[in-house]
Amino acid sequence: MTDMAAGPVRKRHWGETAGRWAKIASRELVTVAITIFGLLLITFFIARVIPIDPVLAVVGDNARPETYEAARIELGLDKPLWQQFAIYVGKVFSGDLGRSVLTSNTVVDDIKRVFPATLELATLGTLIGCLLGIPLGVVAAVNQGRWPDQVARIIGLFGYSIPVFWLGLMGLLLFYAKLGWVGGPGRAGVAFQDLITPVTGILMIDAALEGDWEAVRDAWSHLVLPASVLGILSVAYISRMTRSFMITELQQQYVIAARVKGLSEFRVVWRHAMHNAFVPLVTVIAVSYMHLLEGSVLTETIFAWPGLGRYLTNSLLNADMNAVLGGTLVIGAVFIGVNLLSDILGRLVDPRTR
Repeated sequence: MTDMAAGPVRKRHWGETAGRWAKIASRELVTVAITIFGLLLITFFIARVIPIDPVLAVVGDNARPETYEAARIELGLDKPLWQQFAIYVGKVFSGDLGRSVLTSNTVVDDIKRVFPATLELATLGTLIGCLLGIPLGVVAAVNQGRWPDQVARIIGLFGYSIPVFWLGLMGLLLFYAKLGWVGGPGRAGVAFQDLITPVTGILMIDAALEGDWEAVRDAWSHLVLPASVLGILSVAYISRMTRSFMITELQQQYVIAARVKGLSEFRVVWRHAMHNAFVPLVTVIAVSYMHLLEGSVLTETIFAWPGLGRYLTNSLLNADMNAVLGGTLVIGAVFIGVNLLSDILGRLVDPRTR
């Protein structure tokens, strides 16, 4: 009788859970759709407002009037704005972001080439930020007002205050020029340039897939310093936010009750308080990751890193608007994806947010 009664209850429970997740998914899809539409609308009007003639970028300044007019019609600029926007949206969703004037390649091909370099740089920087920043923030919160807290604050202040370009240059001078511990600017040494066939676009993974461990070591030696520079920025932000979240959690009644029960301090801090602090911390890590993806222009310039930030900077300086807008769309799409993923992870970790 008990098993027979439990069957309908279990089915009803799973039905309610599925219905709840369906509502969440539909709500998130609507939000993502509106955000993507807004992103497309903004980039479209930026292309129309900026004082750069896209026709001249194609035909050149000395083109004859009939050549100019023919190119204008071919680009669809003679049509009403709403129709131009519809054509633009159709091209974007078909994977056509135009052709780069600077490289003569399609923007999609250029982004496929440069984005993995930025991705590996930002990913390692964020990992460094998490591995150092989270324990640093927890220790600072547990020892609030004492010397470990002061040390953590100084480290955070250092990360926020030191200019990235100065930190990168000093890192190159000390660890590359003086000590020779790391590789120089670029993603690979001269002996390994264009030696590895790109599969994922991430040099260390591609070299490992080919079994070339010398190339793996060389790629790591070039990656570790710029990623550490970005990691210092990430450590400062993540440690400060972790400290704030943990201080709030350690003052809650459930923590006091756990200590009264005689649970070890390690278990109280890392299992109970950290579990609840991790929910907002997921969003903080996502924000830090997105910031490193779009904000690594100076780092990529200093280290001659052929990533998306450097590509966009060169394109902007050369008025290559197809490349600039295409890169902006890609960064915006990544922001939306990472934000959606962090929201899903937060809901999985904390049932109260569902």
